[in-house]
Amino acid sequence: MDLGKLTARLLPAALVAAVFSASGLEAQERSAGAPHAAAVMQGLDKVTARISTFRLELDEPFDFGSLRLVLRACWKTPPEEPPESAAFLEIHEIDPDSPERRIFNGWMFASSPAVNPLEHGVYDVWVMESEDPLQ
Repeated sequence: MDLGKLTARLLPAALVAAVFSASGLEAQERSAGAPHAAAVMQGLDKVTARISTFRLELDEPFDFGSLRLVLRACWKTPPEEPPESAAFLEIHEIDPDSPERRIFNGWMFASSPAVNPLEHGVYDVWVMESEDPLQ
């Protein structure tokens, strides 16, 4: 893996750590209410110019056009901190004539969708917000 690709994969993880770290707080206090069970997403079909809003449940596959999205983790900052939602997604391209192919695996941020975007010729997807705190 070249340095550019390695940096692109590590940078989002570092941003997640920076966004969700709170100096001086214990991990238990810091994570109270942070993990969530669902994410509200939007997707753009570049061919039809239609934007769709959909909800991804944790570990439940969701098909958007020829893409299959799976939410693996979802986080939201507490109300007293600047608002931020982040989702760890696996995105596969589905083609009936060939096996499923992973085209994205990583964090997406609601406040900064350009930090780690899906690069696809037909579809764009991005995180709007996290919902339903895990109990």
